[in-house]
Amino acid sequence: MGMTRKFVVTVAATALAGVAGVGVAQAATASHSSAAAGVKVSSCRPANHTAKITPDASSAGHRHYRVTLTAAPGTESCKLAGSPTGVKFYNHGSLDGVTAKSYGGQSTAVTLSPGHPVHFDIQVPSSTKGASANEVSFTLRTPGGGTIPGESSANGSLSVDAGTQIGAMQAGA
Repeated sequence: MGMTRKFVVTVAATALAGVAGVGVAQAATASHSSAAAGVKVSSCRPANHTAKITPDASSAGHRHYRVTLTAAPGTESCKLAGSPTGVKFYNHGSLDGVTAKSYGGQSTAVTLSPGHPVHFDIQVPSSTKGASANEVSFTLRTPGGGTIPGESSANGSLSVDAGTQIGAMQAGA
C-alpha cells in the first residue's frame, strides 16, 4: 500500500508541475508577444527602475544625499517633475518617523529612460548627527502634479533629522 501511495503522489506532483509549466510558458509567450509588438513598459513604474542613495557635497549648514534613478534596459522613457511625495525613511526595516518637505522648483520636467538617469536631493541640517537610515521609499510625480502608481525605494546609508527636505527631480546622475 505504501508503494501505491508514493506512486499516486508522484504522478499528481508531476501533473501539477506540468500544468504550472504551461502557465509559465503561456506567460512567457504573452510577454514575448508584447515585446515583439513593440509595447514597452514605462521607466517610471517602480518595478522598472532602480534607485541608489549616495553622499553628495555638503553646503553651508546641510548634508546632502543624492538619490539616483536608473531605468531598466528596454523600458519606455517617461517624464517626471518636482520632488517625490510620501517620503519615508527606514533603518533596517524600522520606520524612522522623520517628515520631509519639498524644496526647489516643482514644475521642471525631466526624462527618465535607459542610459539617461535622473536624481533628486535629500538635504539634512548638519547641526545634529541625525538618525541613521538605509532605505528611503517615495512616490514619483509627473508634470502637472500627478503621481506614478506605486512606491519606489532607494538603498544607501544616510542620516536624517527634523528639517530634512527633498529636492526636485533633475536630469543626470
